[in-house]
Amino acid sequence: MANVAVVGAQWGDEGKGKIVDWLSERADVVVRFQGGHNAGHTLVIDGVTYKLSLLPSGIVRKAKLSVIGNGVVIDPWALAAEIDKLTAQGVVINRDNLRIAENATLILPLHRDLDQIREAAAGDGKIGTTGRGIGPAYEDKVGRRAIRVNDLADPSTVGAKIERLLSHHNPLRRGLGQPEVSAASIMDELMSIAPRVLEYSDAVWSLLDGMKREGKRILFEGAQGVLLDIDHGTYPFVTSSNTVSGQAATGSGMGPGSVGFVLGIAKAYTTRVGSGPFPTEQDNEIGEYIGTRGREFGTVTGRKRRCGWFDAVLVRQAIKVSGVTGIALTKLDILDGLKEIKVCVGYMLDGARIDRLPAGQGDQTRVEPIYETIPGWEGSTAGARSWAALPAQAVKYVRYLEELIECPITLLSTSPEREDTILMIDPFAD
Repeated sequence: MANVAVVGAQWGDEGKGKIVDWLSERADVVVRFQGGHNAGHTLVIDGVTYKLSLLPSGIVRKAKLSVIGNGVVIDPWALAAEIDKLTAQGVVINRDNLRIAENATLILPLHRDLDQIREAAAGDGKIGTTGRGIGPAYEDKVGRRAIRVNDLADPSTVGAKIERLLSHHNPLRRGLGQPEVSAASIMDELMSIAPRVLEYSDAVWSLLDGMKREGKRILFEGAQGVLLDIDHGTYPFVTSSNTVSGQAATGSGMGPGSVGFVLGIAKAYTTRVGSGPFPTEQDNEIGEYIGTRGREFGTVTGRKRRCGWFDAVLVRQAIKVSGVTGIALTKLDILDGLKEIKVCVGYMLDGARIDRLPAGQGDQTRVEPIYETIPGWEGSTAGARSWAALPAQAVKYVRYLEELIECPITLLSTSPEREDTILMIDPFAD
């Protein structure tokens, strides 16, 4: 059976949590491969809501192994708090169902401090980060001064690594008017949290290789969306990691051949949290209608999401750069009741039509969407579990999007409930 990688095909918040949970029923392992606790997934299972940030969505399913790969940056205190919260909801979490890559980078309190200080100082130029230290932790990883999970198991070597880390951070803090951090305080904090993390530490690359050899089905769970990719997104208003499907291999320790079907997730409209370009944004009654019906607030931050029409140009671009095999279209039911629906089919830039989002920040702010308007539909799509249950015009809308994005829509979600899903092509099938 094929392994499956799930990635967001917009700016995140596309409903990946539900889709990953739905797919995890047929998977043996669910692997997070990038990002940190700035990512949020909301799952609704049998009327119970679970909100996840670091833990893979498979953690709420019995007999599934959840893995946090080396491509993830881990705030150990946030991880412990999330485990405690889910435990209080009746979810059993132990080494039998959770493993953490021993070579994953840790987020420390000084990373969070730096993130928030920089964002506050940026004023109108702020990027819109969650302020949780994700970016600074990735900076230290690339700068070869990070503290990693396996370092917690050998306190004799941690002291020198902390000094190396602080030789970078304390001058920064002084320059920003902040007090220095002592090596002793960091050591104490790390040693106090170490048992909570080391309980799950493992050579994840080897573990996954063994499962692959056994024919186990592996589901790679991406965070955020392709349009937030550090290389291919709307730079600099992006996250600090690669969110494309290629990162599933790098961020888990498995080769590219281990990633089979790439399922992109896209809403039937478009949303974005934070700053940055958004060509189809509707800062009007339509945006309010979509946002209210779709309950568009960030799982992690609670920030109100910006809402707009479906942008076929951006989704098609995300599909190309991430090698998406098929699309799961979510939240179709939110468009119920609209008399007409617009879809962006191209852009105008300085008087010329283009069919991609340019890489330049200035160009991105100047593009103007070209819309096609199609009729809405009467009746409800909410809770539909078959094509026959959908209004005819809703089916036409889905098929129209499929043509525009040049990729098959293989799965359709019509409510937050995992059972309200229409499957056209099984991603796990050979």
